[in-house]
Amino acid sequence: MQKLNINGKIHSVDVDPEMPLLWVLRDVLDMTGTKFGCGRALCGACTVHLDGQATRSCVLPVSAAAGRKITTIEAIGDTPVGKAVQSAWIAHDVPQCGYCQSGQIMSAVSLLAKNKSPTDADIDAAMSGNICRCGTYSRIRAAIHQAAERGGAGS
Repeated sequence: MQKLNINGKIHSVDVDPEMPLLWVLRDVLDMTGTKFGCGRALCGACTVHLDGQATRSCVLPVSAAAGRKITTIEAIGDTPVGKAVQSAWIAHDVPQCGYCQSGQIMSAVSLLAKNKSPTDADIDAAMSGNICRCGTYSRIRAAIHQAAERGGAGS
C-alpha cells in the first residue's frame, strides 16, 4: 500500500511499487489532467510537481513519490503562481490542440516559483523538456513573461 499526498489530500493506493506515478494518477485515481506522451520522460506531457520540482511522472515509480508532496494540474490554479500562469495562458491564447498544455503549465509554474524575472534564455532552458507539436513556443514564452510581470512569481 502506497500513501500519496496529492494536491494536499492523502490517497492510499494498492499498486505495484514500480508502477509509474502517471498511471496511478490517471488509471487508479482518475486524475486525467496529466497526460501520457512518450513514456520516456522526453516530451513533458506527464509533468507534475514533486516537492515543488517539475518531474516527469511517466518514469517515476510510485514508491519514489510516497511521502512527498505531489501537485498536479488539477490543483495548480490554487497557487498564486499557477493562477497567474493560467491567466496568461488564456490571455495569449497559448493552446491549440491542448494536449501538452498541462505539462507546459507545470514546467512554467516551477520556473516562476524559483525565478521571478526569467530571461528568454531562462524560459527556453526551463521549458526545453516540453514539446509542443503545434509550435506555440513564442506564445508560451510571452505568457510566462506576462505571468512574471503581473506578480505571479515567487520570491
